[in-house]
Amino acid sequence: MNRRNFLTQLGAAAAVPVLASADQFTGRIFKAVKVSMIRGKMPLLDKFKIAQDAGFDGISLFAPDMFDLREALVAQDKTGVRIHNINDSVHWKVRLTDADPAVRAKALQAMKDALQFAHDCGADSILLVIGKVTDPTSENEQQVRARSIENIRKAIPVAARLGVRILCENVGNGFLPDAKQWAEYLDVFDSPWVGALFDIGNHDGYGGAPHWIRTLDHRVIKIDVKDRNRDRNKNCDLFEGHVDWPGVRQALHGIRFNGWATAEVSAGDAARMKQVVERMNKALRI
Repeated sequence: MNRRNFLTQLGAAAAVPVLASADQFTGRIFKAVKVSMIRGKMPLLDKFKIAQDAGFDGISLFAPDMFDLREALVAQDKTGVRIHNINDSVHWKVRLTDADPAVRAKALQAMKDALQFAHDCGADSILLVIGKVTDPTSENEQQVRARSIENIRKAIPVAARLGVRILCENVGNGFLPDAKQWAEYLDVFDSPWVGALFDIGNHDGYGGAPHWIRTLDHRVIKIDVKDRNRDRNKNCDLFEGHVDWPGVRQALHGIRFNGWATAEVSAGDAARMKQVVERMNKALRI
């Protein structure tokens, strides 16, 4: 079985039966929200209830050391809102590509801890920003590539044992702002446990989100959903930017995408979460 077929079977196993849509889609998209978008100090269960009431199917948490596992499991069980993904909570500051080997070791351990937390709460992926180009001498593009590949490879056996995929993201980090180069980078791992968590807004300013989706193709395992104002070169709320949503839908159809789409827009209260769901439904024709 080749890598693409294996990835397709993994994605199908994680989803419910396929439903046809009225637009381009032949697969099913599940809506999720990043827990940080639900504003206010409250028990985690209450945030899950807000997500449930708004119409989200799932939620994305952060690890390591940000949430109590038992509390997360109780919230999931009581609401039916699935914890589908865990974001590595330190990947920006404690980077796999830092010039200091001790920092890189801490980053690797944080990634492994995030994988373990994901497994323990039933999530099937972690989101990992692989590194950041910060200095032409000590953390340049070549070094970011080499160091990130070395460390991600060290974590693949853990990901495979736990059944949790490492979904990489390049987010304004100065590394490979070209879709073909990013696809080639992901292919270096030659592993079903490494793929892309594609962010629509982040990449739209680099040739358009549809182009990225078509180029990355089967490497796209999950998506983050936001818009992009190209005039200001900033991400923004849905329909307040320049993303070609019909083109995005057509591109997703072309790669037979079937899985999780997580909102990553302005935070707010329960009413705001309902608005986000409405806009996601419109943008993706869910």
